[in-house]
Amino acid sequence: MNDITVIKKIIGNNIYKLRTASGMTQAELAEKLNYSDKTVSKWERGEAVPDISVLMDITDFFNVPLEYITVEHDKIEVKSIGTVKKMHIHARAVITCMSLMLVWLVFTLIFVVVRIAYPQAHNEWLAFIYAIPVTMIVWLVLNSIWFNRRRNYLIITCLMWTALLALVISFLSIDINIAIILTLGIPGQIIIFLWSGLGQIIKKMSHTE
Repeated sequence: MNDITVIKKIIGNNIYKLRTASGMTQAELAEKLNYSDKTVSKWERGEAVPDISVLMDITDFFNVPLEYITVEHDKIEVKSIGTVKKMHIHARAVITCMSLMLVWLVFTLIFVVVRIAYPQAHNEWLAFIYAIPVTMIVWLVLNSIWFNRRRNYLIITCLMWTALLALVISFLSIDINIAIILTLGIPGQIIIFLWSGLGQIIKKMSHTE
């Protein structure tokens, strides 16, 4: 075998070991990377090699350095990598939950301060309404950095509707005008739906070999 073939085999074997150590199927890894499972199978058999940007996505996903995937490793070491990855996922989930709780703590403090400083005010409860879309923004940012970005469409949907609700309550009246919310929200929901579906179709078409 020539050097290129050897490198393909090493990279493919490492992808296979990292995937199996994490308990993932080829289809699950393909979904995470927005590729087809057929392409992942070609990588693991050494028939093709991911380009550098995809290799970076793979190493980021498994929390290993880029150079790790280009040299041979024994099975025990890969198992330890899988354990580290699970620990990182757990830590990220904890940080995300704490960040979302922090948002509500901040808005609770705002509520208390307004209540004490302006006892005559009757709209301090709006702090909790505003906390909902802010929570969605924080969740969207952290999910984009650490987790499956396909969930972003759901988060953006929640963000849009809760932001509309907050605006209607703030600027119109306590009597929520459902017609206005629906008039503004339905076109936005359609755009999000089309963006989600079209984005997935384009990625599948461009990544299928």
